[in-house]
Amino acid sequence: MDPKPGFLYIVSTPIGHLEDITLRALRVLKEVSVVAAEDTRHTQKLFAHFQIRTPLTSYHDHNKEEKTPILLQRLKDGQSVALVADAGTPTISDPGYYLINRCIQAGIPLSPIPGPSAFLAALTVSGLPTDAFLFEGFLPKKRTGRLKHLEALREEPRTIILYESPHRLTRCLNDLLAVLGDRRIVIARELTKMFEEIVRGRLSQLIPRMEGRSPRGEIALVIEGCRSITPMW
Repeated sequence: MDPKPGFLYIVSTPIGHLEDITLRALRVLKEVSVVAAEDTRHTQKLFAHFQIRTPLTSYHDHNKEEKTPILLQRLKDGQSVALVADAGTPTISDPGYYLINRCIQAGIPLSPIPGPSAFLAALTVSGLPTDAFLFEGFLPKKRTGRLKHLEALREEPRTIILYESPHRLTRCLNDLLAVLGDRRIVIARELTKMFEEIVRGRLSQLIPRMEGRSPRGEIALVIEGCRSITPMW
C-alpha cells in the first residue's frame, strides 16, 4: 500500500482539467508526510479542490540545491515525500531531475505515480506517426542556438515534439520553416482546458494564421519527421 515510509513519490498532476488526476495520486498526496511542489500557490489550488491538507514545501530551480538535502534527510528519517510539478509529469522540463538523482545516489527508493503529460496528449491527437517520436522540450531562447539545434534535427525521421512559449511562437514557426522546410505541424494549446485549441496544417499555412495573434497558455508543437509518408491531411 502507498505511501511507504522513506519513499519519494513522483506524482503526475492534471495539465488542465482537474478530473484527470488518478485515484492513486489523490491518495498519495493526502497521505505522504510532505509534498514538494514547483509552485506551492499553483498546487494549493489543486489541494483546495480535492480537500488535501498535506503540508507543502517549495522545490524549484532556484532553491533545489538548498532544499534537496532537507528533503533527503526527511526521507532518511522515514518520512514519505511526494514531488509534483506545476502540471503534468514531474522531471519533464522541470527541476525534479536533480532531486531524483540525489535520491538514487543515496539509495532512497522511488515510486512513479503516472498520469497526464502535455507532450503525449498533443501527440495522441496530432494525426502524425506515433510509432516513433522525439521529445525535445524547449528550444534555446536565442535564435542562433535555436537554429543550430534545428539543423541537428533536419534529418530526424521521427515525429518531433517541442514546447514553446506564446510570445516566441511565431518566431519559432518561422525558424522551423526556414530549417526543416514546409512540413506538417500541429499546434496544441491549453490542452484539456476551457480554451483548448488544436490547429493542423503545414508551416506555410499556419504562420500567417498565428501572426498578429497573442495566444496564451502552454503550447506543444508536433512536427512531421523527414521520412517520406503519405499525408492523411
